[in-house]
Amino acid sequence: MKVSVRFFAALREIVGKKEETLEFPKDRDVTVEKVLKRLARLHGRDFTEYVYETQTGAVHGYLQVLVNEKIAKAMAMKLKDGDVLAIIPPVGGG
Repeated sequence: MKVSVRFFAALREIVGKKEETLEFPKDRDVTVEKVLKRLARLHGRDFTEYVYETQTGAVHGYLQVLVNEKIAKAMAMKLKDGDVLAIIPPVGGG
């Protein structure tokens, strides 16, 4: 099973690319949380600190996680082969 992940803004700089495809065993459930945990292992401390709150381990509330261009309602949301996950940091402007 393959899941593509798109990175934006500061997160793109941390991982050094705008997109990455991850593979998982076909017989296992893959959730948004599992994808984020795999990315944290792959990309290390900077990624982990950017995505997760240090004290609680929860995903920072200022990040939006989209699956196929729709907001992921829960980190336990199950993904399907070919899904595209996007991690969107806050956007400022003026």
